[in-house]
Amino acid sequence: MIERIVDAAVATQETFGPPPERELFPTERERIERAVQRRRRDFADVRWCARQAMAQLGVPAAAILPGDRGAPQWPAGVVGSMTHCEGYRGAAVALAAHVHGVGIDAEPHGPLPDGVLDVISLPVEREWLAQAPPGVHWDKLLFSAKESTYKVWFPLTGRWLGFEDAHISIDPAAGTFTTRLLVPGPVVDGVPLTELRGRWTTSPELVLTAISLTAWP
Repeated sequence: MIERIVDAAVATQETFGPPPERELFPTERERIERAVQRRRRDFADVRWCARQAMAQLGVPAAAILPGDRGAPQWPAGVVGSMTHCEGYRGAAVALAAHVHGVGIDAEPHGPLPDGVLDVISLPVEREWLAQAPPGVHWDKLLFSAKESTYKVWFPLTGRWLGFEDAHISIDPAAGTFTTRLLVPGPVVDGVPLTELRGRWTTSPELVLTAISLTAWP
């Protein structure tokens, strides 16, 4: 699914069940050895996906350690994103020479828990949700789009981005969304970044969002 919503320069790998192997580098095992079993499993599964995607780009397998705020520390010259939820693990990676950043997020396709929408959304976003067409849990898609936005934002800035700092506009017909940044963004290719554009897709079980910030010529 994820390959349909990323840029052509981005390599992807996903699995809807346990991958063939869950081998970790020693440094990765050290970082996760005290975690609960489910956390260890998810940690290993998404790194299997990431290394499969890296191999598509000709990038050798390497440890992918969590850095500040858990953001993956990719090998030099590589950008990427990983995500997991019940029934899904996925990764998307690209060469930094072609793509400035990648953000992907997967969520179960169901409504947000009670009380969460008011925390993660702006009034204008809730107004749109109130009149959105049926067939998709748009509140969950909104949440996922903000997660994908953050995964692009943080590696570029090293700064927190709150849910209130980004306005998401969803296009139901085109399968796209636009993030308008409400705080000053980084300078990318000499231009201040003010918005990000992404794509989304759904299945009965999943909501997936992705942003590929392609390098400009």
